[in-house]
Amino acid sequence: MITAVALAALAMACAVGSWRFTTARWTSRAPRLAIILWQALGVAWGLATTGAMLAYAVAPYDLGVLPGLIAFAQGETPPAPWDALHVLAMIAGITSLAVLVAVLITAGVQALRARRRHRMLLALIARDDPAMPGVRVLDHPSAAAYCVPGLRSQVVVSEGARKLLSQDELAAVLAHEAAHVRERHDLVLLPFAALRRALPWSKVVADAQAQVELLVEMAADDRARRYCSPRRLATALLRFGTAGAMPTPHGMLGVHAHNVMARVDRLIKPAPELGVPMRYGLMALSVMLVTAAPFLWFIQL
Repeated sequence: MITAVALAALAMACAVGSWRFTTARWTSRAPRLAIILWQALGVAWGLATTGAMLAYAVAPYDLGVLPGLIAFAQGETPPAPWDALHVLAMIAGITSLAVLVAVLITAGVQALRARRRHRMLLALIARDDPAMPGVRVLDHPSAAAYCVPGLRSQVVVSEGARKLLSQDELAAVLAHEAAHVRERHDLVLLPFAALRRALPWSKVVADAQAQVELLVEMAADDRARRYCSPRRLATALLRFGTAGAMPTPHGMLGVHAHNVMARVDRLIKPAPELGVPMRYGLMALSVMLVTAAPFLWFIQL
């Protein structure tokens, strides 16, 4: 019973922490670290929420969550009697866990299918350009620049974008898209998109998804400015934001007009980096969150 209370308290702490985290001001100074903390919060919240219900359900076994579930699956009779509340908790816990896993798998499968279809389309309508090795050029008048993530990743740019941007600005945008590919930001975003499907009514989940989407763009900006001028990237973002850029295809990562000014301000007037103590403290918090829920699944308090 104490395990169930501990997991419920952890789930509540993660929910409150996520709500407070959406308004944190330090995240733009360390977007990669903020992404790690968001991922840790998501994992801890999911395992703690489902674990609290399952811990109460298998409390009669007095074994812990995972050992109790194994005993239940093997048909063992618990030492203490079951009642209706334990049965309801078991149904609710298994259903919640199944929904979270199902929406994650569904979101992943749909993204893979969308990317496969888009690669087939690009093979028909896009072309290579010797001036931009490794980049597919799309003959379209609207400005567009995006990447098709995956094992066979591609970076795509439209003729409209080539005409809109200078050579330096285009190089900055391509470096940004290449950063998305190298750091597999599609995998970072996938769990949050899946959670949004599972809880479409939750404002905290919607805010978390929007926050992570912005942090992913900032992380790609940081990687891109290692190879190009931050001002060139900021100018390119402004041009895309005012030119009515073509929407990024579903399942891809690309330049869009959302939160452009926040990214531009950050590129032109970068804030000081987080201090080492705060960085280590946030990393330690992330590790603690990721390990706390699994630990409570295995023990009986």
